[in-house]
Amino acid sequence: MTDTPDAAGPEDFEQHRRMIFGIAYRMLGSLTDAEDLVQDTWLRWTRVRGPVANPGGYLARTVTNLALTRLGSAAVRRETYPGTWLPEPLVAGPDAADGAERAETVSLALLVVLESLSPLERAVFVLNEAFGFSYREIAEALDRTEAACRQVGSRARAHVRARRPRYDAPPDLRRRATDEFLAACAGGDLNRVLELLAPDVTAWTDGGGVVSAALRPVTGARNVARFLLGVLGRLGGGAAARPVLVNGQPGLLLTLDGAVDAVSVLEFVEAPDGGLRIAELRTVRNPAKLAHLTGAPGLTGVPGPAGAADPSDPAVPAGAPGGA
Repeated sequence: MTDTPDAAGPEDFEQHRRMIFGIAYRMLGSLTDAEDLVQDTWLRWTRVRGPVANPGGYLARTVTNLALTRLGSAAVRRETYPGTWLPEPLVAGPDAADGAERAETVSLALLVVLESLSPLERAVFVLNEAFGFSYREIAEALDRTEAACRQVGSRARAHVRARRPRYDAPPDLRRRATDEFLAACAGGDLNRVLELLAPDVTAWTDGGGVVSAALRPVTGARNVARFLLGVLGRLGGGAAARPVLVNGQPGLLLTLDGAVDAVSVLEFVEAPDGGLRIAELRTVRNPAKLAHLTGAPGLTGVPGPAGAADPSDPAVPAGAPGGA
């Protein structure tokens, strides 16, 4: 990531905006914080005097170090977070194609795993695995030796492999299984919901202490099924769900009386009969994490969460990756 001395111009920054946002989002798990870091990186870029031989490397180094600084305060906030903390979801219409080929690098499940890494491990993993920077480049960016970065990267990969989803189902099968799950829940069919859940399924819900949510994970097929159908029953006839892409993977967007109430994404395992069973279910209900869905591309006409701010931010910020 050499940045030796033609002045740094906006064209170079815009060319790399997707990467800048992608690094920040993976590091922080927050759309709002990621956009803040994009702006901070831009301000740093405008202060550069003289030529930059490798703009991409310079910008990656800048946003990574800004993210490492931001992680300190984020960790303090999450220590006192009420209940389960989940990343802010990137949501698009079900037919969106942008970034689908690298969706696994930014899935909600992976972002949760990255939260369990140290900040340095997270930075090395993101730069190497998601953006292909060499360990020599990463060492320059983080002011570490190449050998040290290799060691950190190896440790981070092993940790991620041990904790990432057990089965990476093809997108068309995930979509079909998600649609079947949606139909079973909408029909209140407990037996069918149980058939679609793995015996050891776990459900997490992030309400942010603002709306009703399970403060602890719900485990086991019967417990999860009853929990889900109970929640839908309490919401009443004003609830409706639609298929969407959540961080590039099939998911569900739930509205209540027309306003966004929740976003869910499912992780699957392969069943003995060759079908899919839901192993993990993550649902974001915190209104602050859903407010950006107002007017989002592919979701036009979907109001923001009830009681939440109504910003004009799209689901995928300008220039940000739609799923990569």
